[in-house]
Amino acid sequence: MSSNYESKRDMKILVVDDFPTQRKLIKRTLLALGFENVIEATDGVDALEKLQSDKEVEFVICDWHMPKMMGIDLLRAVRADDELRRMPFLMVTAETKKENIIEAARAGVSNYIAKPFTVEALQEKIQDILNR
Repeated sequence: MSSNYESKRDMKILVVDDFPTQRKLIKRTLLALGFENVIEATDGVDALEKLQSDKEVEFVICDWHMPKMMGIDLLRAVRADDELRRMPFLMVTAETKKENIIEAARAGVSNYIAKPFTVEALQEKIQDILNR
């Protein structure tokens, strides 16, 4: 593992998913990878409020399909916000349609991971983002 990845283990990560089970699964996976500062949001609206009020969040892991505000719309809101625009943003989804991947790339996603994923796959995606 790279030193940049290792040095970021204490960063605050926001996990956004409307399914509590999926949030818990991602949180447990992050804990297994050594990330201990993990908070949760139930949808994009909740996530945006947390991002705008908690200036310590440094990384977002977000589901695509959610009520109130879709992950892609949260990504666009983050990229449009001067204070948040550079924040690493990992999109998690069961959708593997090429057009969704292209749409996320155009919106400025840092990386993309399809469900279901392994601990190793999540680690690889996070490491890739942090090493840029």
